[in-house]
Amino acid sequence: MIGSPPSFMQDYALTVDRFLDHGAKWHGSSGVVTAGAQADRRINYFDLRERANRLSGALLSCGVEPGDRIATLAWNTQHHVEAWYAAMGVGLVCHTLNPRLTVAQLAAMVDQADDRVLAVGAGLRHIAEALLEACPSLERLILLDDDAAKNGRPEIFSLESLLAEQGHAVSWGGFEETALAGLCFTSGTTGAPKGVAYTHRSNYLHTLRALQADSIALTAKDAVLVAVPMFHANAWGLPFAAPAVGADLVLPGRSTDGATLAGLIERQGVTVAVGVPTVWLGLLDHLDATGGETPSLERIIIGGSSCPDSLLQRMERRFGATVQTSWGMTELSPLGAISPRSDVQGAARGSGRPPMGLDLLLTDADGRPLPDQRNAVGHLKVKGQSVVQSYFGASQPAVDADGWFDTGDLAQLDNDGNLTLAGRSKDLIKSGGEWINPVEIEEIVGALPAVSLVAVIGRADSKWGERPLMVIEPARGQDIDDAQLKASLKGRVADWWIPERVVRVEAMPLAATGKINKAVLRAAHGGA
Repeated sequence: MIGSPPSFMQDYALTVDRFLDHGAKWHGSSGVVTAGAQADRRINYFDLRERANRLSGALLSCGVEPGDRIATLAWNTQHHVEAWYAAMGVGLVCHTLNPRLTVAQLAAMVDQADDRVLAVGAGLRHIAEALLEACPSLERLILLDDDAAKNGRPEIFSLESLLAEQGHAVSWGGFEETALAGLCFTSGTTGAPKGVAYTHRSNYLHTLRALQADSIALTAKDAVLVAVPMFHANAWGLPFAAPAVGADLVLPGRSTDGATLAGLIERQGVTVAVGVPTVWLGLLDHLDATGGETPSLERIIIGGSSCPDSLLQRMERRFGATVQTSWGMTELSPLGAISPRSDVQGAARGSGRPPMGLDLLLTDADGRPLPDQRNAVGHLKVKGQSVVQSYFGASQPAVDADGWFDTGDLAQLDNDGNLTLAGRSKDLIKSGGEWINPVEIEEIVGALPAVSLVAVIGRADSKWGERPLMVIEPARGQDIDDAQLKASLKGRVADWWIPERVVRVEAMPLAATGKINKAVLRAAHGGA
């Protein structure tokens, strides 16, 4: 009788609890730092693992079961990290919610996810209690940073009382690596938010991708500042990557202003800092105003939106650090491409190359691959080990017949495979039957010292259908007139691309990810 073939290698499920297990066993003195008003709070990975594991036991005592969704509504703190691992370690699904959305928006996500428990951070209890009333599936709240009285409500617990009364050690893992680990809804700034469900396997493989030498590449000597909100796209995977190699995870709470980040970098000897361009603009302005320095910084990793080369060079000069640009999406877990850490400072660059595990394809508008994948603009599609296959609750796949996911971006690859985004296909402006690409205008104007942020949107026009409208946020203490702005474009783009109108705003509207929210700009300025 022919039996089953022998297993030549051990069965080792790729589940994310193994990252904290590894950090606790082999890098127990490294850990998580959370910024505090009086003093920073530090916990090593050994103790963090013990607390998170006991919280797993407490959650199971509350009656939830593997596969159930546990929502978090919190900032970047130690307790939020504990909630992540407590849920994922026993097969629960961690659903991160964006505190900057409305109660109605959050309730729609909670209802779709059928969340049973909500863990809530400091200053957000009022939102959480409103969700408890609005969402029938929610059974209890866990106050992560608040030991205040329950006000007679038995369904509201503080984290510490829950750990004291019901916390107990349990076994982590023991489920399939294809089980769901996390759930994150897209921002919804261009349409209804869609849920992206991450598996343990996809998160594990994404972590290995991020740790490649020419990628995020953390090591045990690093202290990594996560200025990316943990409710957005796995916070770029850093809560997994840091304990996996024994790097310190430095968290700013809810404050990412320049003063807070400068102090945190100095006190904790931060070597790698990760965030969107607007965060680093705030830090630059603070350092310029105070004369401060960041001598420990070795690298800054930028994502979220394109960054003018003038800002990149200003950052490298002021911080004395290498700046790595990157591109990603919630649907990619999220890292898609990143410039190598070995790039020469000040060199022009796009978003880098995809690390091993992700492939890119450029197509025409009808989905046909471009015959030459280099030096031509096309519609960007991706395929890989941690790319969405279908959205949460959707009946149709999110990929085409060949497994490619359409990012909605226009992009170009140079001869070395470096990716440069050329704008969102939906952001193209059709004027008189011809297309205008806002990104090309934004890159030129964004390089002007007097401009802090710039966005170009289509404005309804009775004659041409649409005309470009330029919206700028002037740099602090700077002034620039319309004629100067338009002159910067003369000879660099077609004359008919140059916007006739310029709108100045005191503060550019930003999505939670730090990207400019063009949906808000269109609503305010896009009408005829």
